[in-house]
Amino acid sequence: MNQSSSLEAVSLQDSWLTIGVFDGVHRGHQEIIRQLIAGAHFNGAPAVLLTFSPHPARVLAGKDIPCLTTPAERAEILASLGLDELITLPFTRETAARSAEDFIVELKTRLGLKKLLIGYDFALGKNRAGDFQRLSELGRQLDFETRAVDAIRLNGEILSSTLIRQSLLDGAVALAAEKLGRCYTLTGPIVPGDARGRTIGIPTANVEFPAEKVVPANGVYACRAWVDGQRHSAVTNIGVRPTFTSGDVATRVETHLLDYSADLYGKILRLEFVERLRGEQKFTSVEALVAQIRADISRARQILSGGE
Repeated sequence: MNQSSSLEAVSLQDSWLTIGVFDGVHRGHQEIIRQLIAGAHFNGAPAVLLTFSPHPARVLAGKDIPCLTTPAERAEILASLGLDELITLPFTRETAARSAEDFIVELKTRLGLKKLLIGYDFALGKNRAGDFQRLSELGRQLDFETRAVDAIRLNGEILSSTLIRQSLLDGAVALAAEKLGRCYTLTGPIVPGDARGRTIGIPTANVEFPAEKVVPANGVYACRAWVDGQRHSAVTNIGVRPTFTSGDVATRVETHLLDYSADLYGKILRLEFVERLRGEQKFTSVEALVAQIRADISRARQILSGGE
């Protein structure tokens, strides 16, 4: 998959294109992309996705929207789906002020736009004037076809990045995985912590997660952990460790890899959140905490091995 950060760097002919933020590349996004790639490749054309960074809502409304995927994670997922070209444009107020007509003319010039696939509620350009009807009119003028892809529903709800963010903030990581079509992940380097886990016989690794990403609700989770290309079962705690701390304490993501004893410091670890085991809680003693952690480990083994 080719990647570009400007339209000036791209010169294509007869391309099939979709446009959007595609945060999370969830199952609804995947349906648009599946249709895009299948149609483009059947016609011998390049399948192109144009996206933006940062999220437009951050620029236009000043909203601090945590993301489901970093740009690098999004690119990795899109490449795995078979996309040919990914264009990630910086989103600025100048971008938002462009008319739909001006933007589409440039896409026609740079990409040789032949087919445009959009989501059911898509609109672009100043004041979101470039809706399906307007894009269809421009297509007739500029010789490209616009097609809207129906929404994908799960349990009666239209899939959206907003709903998935809320599922994660509620701790419902299994539901989020169902909506995403894969487990939600946090990836980052292992950094020094307070080493308290080692003193109670259950060493943990402190994951420095990207600040811009959604962090699931405080609690304990069964996870799969990837390090050095190998997968391991893990129990992860997200929270403030109330048994040992009090007051305003930063949230930590600490994970215990089952049956793993090598040094993790400095390594990059990716956590896949499979199921929430329980909420974070304060225990009356270290012994009670250790007993509960051992019960969490036992339950995680069952879940991650496919047991009930």
